[in-house]
Amino acid sequence: MKEQLKQLQKIDERINYLIQLKDYSNWGNLGGFKTSCERLRLSIYDFTEEQVIREIRKLHDSISFLEERAEEQLTPMERVRIVRSIQRFSLKDILENVYDDYTELGGEEDANIDPAMICAKATLTRKGKKKPYTVTVMVIGQESGHGEEFRNGGSCKPEGNEKALRYMKVAETEGIPIHFYIFTPGSYPVEEYPGAAQQIARNLYALTKLRVPTVSFISEGGSGGAEAIGLSDYRMMASHGYYSVISPEGAAAIEGRITEGNKVPRELIEVCAERLRLTALDNLNHGIIDRIIKEPPLGARRDDFAFLSKLRTEMIRATDRVVLSAKSFKSFRTWEIGRKKAKQESQELEVAISWHLSKDEITRLLQQRSRKYLGMATHGFAGQPEAEQSLYRQARIYSEQVYYTLRYDILKNHKKYVHKILSDVSGEGSVMVKRLSEPVRKVIRYISGQTKDNRTRLITYASNGQNGQSDALRTDPLELTDTYTSPLANEDRTITCPNADTHGCLDLWVPDLYSEFAGVCETCGHHFPLEYQWYLRNIFDPGSIRLFNSHLTAQNPLGYTGFSERLQQAKDKTARKSANMTFAASIDSIQIVTSLLYSDFRNGTVGSTEGEKFVQACKLAQRKKRPLLAYVHTTGGIRIQEGTLGVIQMPKCTMAVREYIDSGGLYIVVYDNNSYAGPVASFLGCSPYQFAIRSSRIGFAGPRVIRETTGIEIPPDYHSSRNALRRGHIQGIWDRREFRRNLHKALMTMGSPSLYYR
Repeated sequence: MKEQLKQLQKIDERINYLIQLKDYSNWGNLGGFKTSCERLRLSIYDFTEEQVIREIRKLHDSISFLEERAEEQLTPMERVRIVRSIQRFSLKDILENVYDDYTELGGEEDANIDPAMICAKATLTRKGKKKPYTVTVMVIGQESGHGEEFRNGGSCKPEGNEKALRYMKVAETEGIPIHFYIFTPGSYPVEEYPGAAQQIARNLYALTKLRVPTVSFISEGGSGGAEAIGLSDYRMMASHGYYSVISPEGAAAIEGRITEGNKVPRELIEVCAERLRLTALDNLNHGIIDRIIKEPPLGARRDDFAFLSKLRTEMIRATDRVVLSAKSFKSFRTWEIGRKKAKQESQELEVAISWHLSKDEITRLLQQRSRKYLGMATHGFAGQPEAEQSLYRQARIYSEQVYYTLRYDILKNHKKYVHKILSDVSGEGSVMVKRLSEPVRKVIRYISGQTKDNRTRLITYASNGQNGQSDALRTDPLELTDTYTSPLANEDRTITCPNADTHGCLDLWVPDLYSEFAGVCETCGHHFPLEYQWYLRNIFDPGSIRLFNSHLTAQNPLGYTGFSERLQQAKDKTARKSANMTFAASIDSIQIVTSLLYSDFRNGTVGSTEGEKFVQACKLAQRKKRPLLAYVHTTGGIRIQEGTLGVIQMPKCTMAVREYIDSGGLYIVVYDNNSYAGPVASFLGCSPYQFAIRSSRIGFAGPRVIRETTGIEIPPDYHSSRNALRRGHIQGIWDRREFRRNLHKALMTMGSPSLYYR
C-alpha cells in the first residue's frame, strides 16, 4: 500500500492547490473530494489493494476533470493565486535544475544579505559544433521561497536591491551576461538608508547602460520591486504569471476607498485584477514583454522538470538572440532572422557563439536597449510629439542639433581650449616675473616697514548683470518676481499653524499669509500648500514660459471601467490634458527646460502621456544643451488605471534621463507637498541633485501601505523633508521664499564647471 499512499498524497496536494486557486470555496465539490481522500487515507488498510486502486482512480479522474475546467476558465486573479502558491517553482528550483552548477554570492539561506534577493554565479553547458563547452552567467532574482519566513515572500529590502546592483557591476566588469528572475509582489517599503525608492532608482539608472547582455524572466512582477531588476534587453514571462503596477488587493482598496482596518470585498478584488490587464498575454499585446513561455495547465510547480528544461532552453536562446543582435558579423544576424522565419527560434543554437561583446558591439547593444524602452507605451496617449509631427519639424530639429553642436561642442570647446593655453602661458610668465622681482619687493617692503601683505581678498557671489548696471543700482533679480498672488489670499479670516502648540505660532491672517508671506508661517517656517500657478508666475522670469507638447492627451488605453469619465473631469477642471506640464523658461536669463507634475490633474500621477512628455523634455534639453528641472508640485505615483503601461514609464523615463546626464546635462529635482512611489523610485530619484521645499513629504510608500505591509507603526514625521535629508535622499531643504534664488545658485554651482551657460 506504500505506493497507493504516495498517490493519495499527490492527489491531496492537487486538491489543496485547486482549493487555494478557487480562494477556499467549495467549487466543484472540492471539499467533498478532500474529505473522501482523507477518509481513504486513514482507512486504507480496511480495503483490498484492488479497491484502493479503484477509489484512487475515481479521485484522479474527478480531479483531472476539475483541473481541465479550471484551466479553461482561468481568471486574472486566479493567475495571481497560482504564482503565490507554495507549490510554485522558485528561483532556488531554477538554480538547481536550469543551471549545471552555481555558487550563491552574498551569503546563503537566512545568513544571506536580505534572503529575499539571491545573486549567484552559475554555469551552463552549451552544445558546440564538435564538443560541448561551458559558459558562465550571473543570476540575480528574488527568492519567494516555499514557506521560509526569512525570505519575506520575495519582498526585497533596500539592502537586497543594493546587493543586486553590486553583482550587476561585477558581471559588467567580467563581461558576462546576466539572467534576471522576477518573483516579487513588490519591494519592502522602508526609507532608512539606502531607502526603498532611492535604491530602486539607482538600480534602474545603472541598468539603462549596463554593458553586458541582460535577459529577464517574470513569474510574479509587482511594480517597483520588479523594475529594480526588470530593465533588460529581452523580457520573457511565464504564461500563468502576472506583471502589474499594483496588487489587485491594493487597487481594490484604492478604488473602493476602503478605510484602514476594513476588509476589501472579494468581488472588487476580482474586478480590479481583470481591469489591470496583468496577464502575460495582456503585457505581450501592449509590447511590455517580448515572449511568453508556455506552462503546463494551472501553472508550473517546483517538480515540473519538463518546464524547467524548457526554461533552460529559452534563457539560452534569449541570450543568443541579444548577443546576435549586437554582433558585428552581419552573417550571424542574417542567420538568426532565417531561424525566426523557419520557426526554429526556440531551438538552442548548435554553434559556439561567444557571449562576450567588443566595444563596438556594446555600443550597438546600448543603442538597441535605448530604442526599445524609449519606444514603449507610445500608444497609451493621444497626439504626436511636436518633434515627430512633420518633415518640417524634423528638419528644424536636425538643424538645431547641428547648430548647438557647432556652437557648444565645437566652437565653445575650442574657445575654452585656447583660453586654457593662454591662461597656462600667462601663469607661467607670472611665476617667472615674480621670481625675478621678489628680491626687489622684499627690499622695498623692508625699507617701508611692511613685513607682510595686508591686502584682503573677497569672495563674492553675483548674479548675471544686465545692461552694465551694478547691484547697488538695480532691484535684486533673484527675489521672487511677485507677479502673482494666490486666490487663497482673498479670504478674510485667520488660520492656526499646525506647529502652534510646539512653537507658539500666532494665528495667521490669510491675506498676509498667502500674499507677502508666500504661504509660510513667519514663526516656525511651516509651508502651507500653494497651487502650482504660484510657482509658474513667481519663480521664472516674467513672460519666459513657453509650453511644448501640451496637446498630448491622457487616455484610457486599458479601457479601465469608469476611468474615461474621471479623466474628462480632470481635463475640465484644469483645462489641461495631462498631469505633466513641460515648458522652456528662464531664471535670471538662464534658459532651462522644466517638467512639472502638479496635483490638480489626478493627483500628479504618471501615465503614458506624462512619461512621454518627460522623455521629450529630456530630448529637448539634451538637444539645446540646457539644464533640466523636474519640479514635483505633487505626485501620487504611477497611474494604476494604465497598468504596466504606467509602470513601464519608470525604466523609460530613467533611460531618457541617463542619456541626458551622460551628454553633460545638469538635472535638478525639487520636491514639494507629497511625492511618493514610482516616479520617486526612478526618474526623479536618480538625479544627483535633489532638493525639497520645507514641509514636503517624500517616500516610496505612504504610511498606510507601510503599516499594512510591514506591521510597523511609523512616526508622523517619517516622510518629512528633514528625515529625507538625514537619510541622504535629498541634498538640501529650500524655503519657498528663496526658491528662485536657490534654484539660480544651483544652476550656477551644480554640475560641471564647463557647462555651456557658465
